[in-house]
Amino acid sequence: MPETAGTRPLLLLGPLLRHVDPVSATLWVETDRACEVEVLGHRARTFRVNGHHYALVVVEGLAPGSVTPYEVHLDGARVWPPARSVFPPSRIRTTGGDGAFRLAFGSCRYATPTTVDVRDGIPPDALDSYARRLVDLPEDQWPDALVLLGDQVYADEITPATRDWLAARRDLDVPPGAQAADFEEYTRLYLESWGDPQVRWLLSTVPASMVFDDHEMIDDWNTSAAWREEVTGTDWWQRRISGGLVSYWVYQHLGNLSPNELADDDTWQAIAAAPDEDAGPLLDEMARIADTQPHTVRWSYVRHWGTARLIMVDSRAGRVLTEDDRKILDDEEFDWVEAAVARSVEDDVEHVLIGTSLPWLLPHSVHDLERWNETLSVRHAGKPLGRLAEALRQAADLEHWAAFGQSFERLGALMVRLGRGELGRPPATALVLSGDVHHAYAAELVNPGGLDTRVHQLTVSPLHNSAPHAIEIGFKVGWSRWAQALTGGLRRLARVERSELRWAKQAGPFFGNELGELVLEGRNARFLLWATSRDDDGAPRFTQVLDTRLS
Repeated sequence: MPETAGTRPLLLLGPLLRHVDPVSATLWVETDRACEVEVLGHRARTFRVNGHHYALVVVEGLAPGSVTPYEVHLDGARVWPPARSVFPPSRIRTTGGDGAFRLAFGSCRYATPTTVDVRDGIPPDALDSYARRLVDLPEDQWPDALVLLGDQVYADEITPATRDWLAARRDLDVPPGAQAADFEEYTRLYLESWGDPQVRWLLSTVPASMVFDDHEMIDDWNTSAAWREEVTGTDWWQRRISGGLVSYWVYQHLGNLSPNELADDDTWQAIAAAPDEDAGPLLDEMARIADTQPHTVRWSYVRHWGTARLIMVDSRAGRVLTEDDRKILDDEEFDWVEAAVARSVEDDVEHVLIGTSLPWLLPHSVHDLERWNETLSVRHAGKPLGRLAEALRQAADLEHWAAFGQSFERLGALMVRLGRGELGRPPATALVLSGDVHHAYAAELVNPGGLDTRVHQLTVSPLHNSAPHAIEIGFKVGWSRWAQALTGGLRRLARVERSELRWAKQAGPFFGNELGELVLEGRNARFLLWATSRDDDGAPRFTQVLDTRLS
């Protein structure tokens, strides 16, 4: 946005409350021009990326378990909270307090209710509905953390208004067409997704942890070597992936880092040292290298929440796509995950949370199909049957943990070692939190036995989107015995090695727009699920549809 001389700076997005620990917090903002941002006496100069202005303010010296209301000032003028706000004051609640730890989570939020095409028939927004619910609750019942498990923006599914805006910039008949093409177009997507008052207040008050999934870049991102060879051969991909990764770094990844990690991050330190220089070229180069050499950037990270520990895993950018050695994480990244789990045990954590945008434990028949498809793709690579399997993989999105058999089994082995006490005193629960599949369910690992830790898959998606009716039918029957018998027959016919892991559905599937909550206290854990609907008069409703014990 061009700067206007003689006027005060404006707050375009934020504040977003991001990393919070017992004594510090980080807050992120986007402004319309260069300025100084102040929160609770702590100041930061904005930095510039391709003409856009951002700041990350580190607030230190907070007390453990404290609640501190805050305001945001730009060049000394208060810009947050807005005048005549209907929401309670934004505040920072540090970890270390008494009582249960509450965590809200979900994925897949397509724009905002006011910007989507009403003809799409998308149900009410779960994140907006959740914010409205919190306003009427005592503050001690607000969540301590919010985990967003991918697809905060949809680069390949745009709203009518954004399509018109893109058409004014370039010819939509030229690839990539009506999709985000560069960083500038991504900035509009974030403004559209995070600009509505409800979610803006929620993100200013509840610390958010985020990770990407495919739609933040492009549908089927890194599905396979064949997919990657095709997309990297286009003349538009480099600008697209650069815009996607740079915008993710600015809008999401930066806030995932702790103050110590920020101090050790060479890219951030270079930008912070020269805030008046445009960091676009530096970040473009970072994105180019990250896309071609994934080990150069670790998007995964850890959150420490007292007796709970979140290990957020990048299950998209760092995949190994060689057909005979497919892995959803490379070996170095998986070593890092295993070490983080081991440290959790050393720290006597009661609840180990693995955040991954893609579900680990799927409905049984879907799991069998993905294992079958991977086996055929490897066995018949370069041959007609292999090409047919590849076409099916891309058409049906057969790309979850099950489609990367090595990684699926390695995560299972880690959960078994954890639950058997081979890493130390077993925690009460190990919970894999996921989204992506546009429905919600809970499943539990039941074999092998002898586990002192209960291992669950908790999947919640979408926050704001809709699933085609065919997908609803597919996932409803995906847990059925007859569907499992059918896909099991396919698996045996293709001589696909069967996993020793077994799991059982606990609840679901639930369809619609949903948000999950974990309530963790001592060694006890509960999973709550909330879903949106409409009254007879069309007003949005937000209803609890599940409350189940996990420990």
